Amino acid sequence: MAVKSHMEIAPGLKVAAQMSEAPSDEEMAFIRQTGVEYAVTWIDPAKASPQYYRSRREHFARGGIKLYGLGKSSVHNVDAITLSLPNRDEKVTEYLEHIRNLGQADIPYTTYAHMANSVWSTPPEQTRGGARARAFDLARMEEASGGGFSGSGLTHGREYSEDELWENFASFIKEIVPVAEEAGVRIGIHPDDPPGVAIGGVPRPIFSSFDGYQRALDIADSPNIGLCLCIGCWLEGGENMGKGVVDTIKHFGGQGKIFKVHYRNVDQPLPHFIETFVDDGYFDMYEAMKALEEVGYNGTLIPDHIPQMGDDGRLGTAYTLAYMRALQKRAEDEVNAGGADKLC
Repeated sequence: MAVKSHMEIAPGLKVAAQMSEAPSDEEMAFIRQTGVEYAVTWIDPAKASPQYYRSRREHFARGGIKLYGLGKSSVHNVDAITLSLPNRDEKVTEYLEHIRNLGQADIPYTTYAHMANSVWSTPPEQTRGGARARAFDLARMEEASGGGFSGSGLTHGREYSEDELWENFASFIKEIVPVAEEAGVRIGIHPDDPPGVAIGGVPRPIFSSFDGYQRALDIADSPNIGLCLCIGCWLEGGENMGKGVVDTIKHFGGQGKIFKVHYRNVDQPLPHFIETFVDDGYFDMYEAMKALEEVGYNGTLIPDHIPQMGDDGRLGTAYTLAYMRALQKRAEDEVNAGGADKLC
């Protein structure tokens, strides 16, 4: 099924930048100087309205940048929805408003995550050249934190079952689908981070494996619900994800179900990983780029969780964007050359 949308997205794989909601002219010029023409952003929830969403798209356009996606943190990765807490209906209503705002502002995409207690990390560690990087080590859960929670105790007062998480997701997504289709908005669901690890009494049975994603997409049964494929999370899970990155791209990407990609590498899978520069992890990121090109992916790829490089945050951004664009060009040339050979 084709995505239901009144908004056209230019064909082809698009390297993009994650930017603030009100970047300066200088910041937008810097991104354009890297050769990047697309961006995604997150807004202050207090400002949410169709007019504000549209103003963000127009602001980026004045800087020569196309706004592909916009997120709203107050309805992203919300425990009230994931665990069906007393304010669940209020949050669902807010999420539906977010989707309608996107449609009215002609912004085609948003990311959603279904973790009840957020992304967890243990204290930062060092990667290549002494760069400071995010890490997670199951053996150090007493030092772990995420989403305002910390330590190894229960985050929500009791233990939840996998069945509860599935029931809550099914109930939520069935309310979301008709509104997303009517608004013409694509929703990419982000993997659990870290995947497959029960944290604070809350299991992560859905977006922690290939099979979990397949079951969730079958429940949604909508062309507007797909993946925000965080390659880093997939690598964190390793063999426990059920299929590797390339096979996952070929399967879901071949169905047009990948809407956005987070381009990130790690040094090794769980139980202990450190995020790395894209060219320095245990996975060859070119293989992912080539697979995306082969399936005709036409969404965005953004750098994600870049290790600290020097004192200027733009250094890591420029390095990663340049590396990604070089891999994109190589993949494009190789795939096109292969297609030409078949025609000869």
